[in-house]
Amino acid sequence: MWIILLGALFVLGIGGLLLWRGRKLRAATGLPHGEIVASDTGAWETVDAPLRSRRYGLVGRPDYLVRSRVKGRAMWIPVEVKSARRPRQPAAGHILQLATYCLLVEDVHKTRPAYGLLHYVDVTLEIPYTDALRQAVLDSADAIRKARHAPDVPRTHTVAARCRGCGYRAACGEEAL
Repeated sequence: MWIILLGALFVLGIGGLLLWRGRKLRAATGLPHGEIVASDTGAWETVDAPLRSRRYGLVGRPDYLVRSRVKGRAMWIPVEVKSARRPRQPAAGHILQLATYCLLVEDVHKTRPAYGLLHYVDVTLEIPYTDALRQAVLDSADAIRKARHAPDVPRTHTVAARCRGCGYRAACGEEAL
């Protein structure tokens, strides 16, 4: 009888340890509580189909899409994971990318997220999905569409390291020094 009791306590202890470790790992990802309904991290065997909006002409796939309950209502929360530490200010491109996923969620799932999560190695930031940010996504998408038909599109950055890694460097003519 003692052996069965000790075995049961051992199994309960291991189960509790695994549950605690699982919660720590989930917290480290920056994911909110809820069901992970899509992933683009390669952590799962299959990669989910991207979100597509014919209305806005946009396609994208957040690293995670979590279905959660926020203040009593169901909400889809896009999560974008970055492999670097948090910069002093999140890059505008990171915020715009996350906001694009929010717009896609809004159009595809017919519910507007209140925010998206931008996860850096050392912190997870909750980025509010505001009307101004939504408009910035629409304006940027429009500018990209217009640039596709422009005879010449000038470089829009001054980061030399970014130029060194660019596939168009040899044809650019505007390399950063």
